[in-house]
Amino acid sequence: MQYLTDRKRATGLGSSHSGTHHHWSMQKSAVALAVLVPLFLCTFGYILGHPYAEVKAYYARPFPAIVAGLTLVVGLNHFRLGAQMAIEDYSGGLTRKALILGVSGLSYLVMATGLLGLIRLAL
Repeated sequence: MQYLTDRKRATGLGSSHSGTHHHWSMQKSAVALAVLVPLFLCTFGYILGHPYAEVKAYYARPFPAIVAGLTLVVGLNHFRLGAQMAIEDYSGGLTRKALILGVSGLSYLVMATGLLGLIRLAL
């Protein structure tokens, strides 16, 4: 028995109306992280172990600061989407809603804290 209409099957919308969008968001962030993580490791590894003044001067330059900021934002967004998918698969009811809100809040809090630290370091 088919529960999808021809139109929904063609547009990729199932019962939740967001599965395709969620999948593509995960795929895009995974590809972005495949590029950003090696760049971050190279830029961060170069300055690792240097005195604070040199690190501050290094992250005052735009390229390392942008790479670190993008890695932080994209990585935590990818974490949020992946954790949300796991929560949706393995919990239900009010627990599901509370866990999704908690994970989303945690990821945005860590993202804001990291960006604030990066901005304070760069300025």
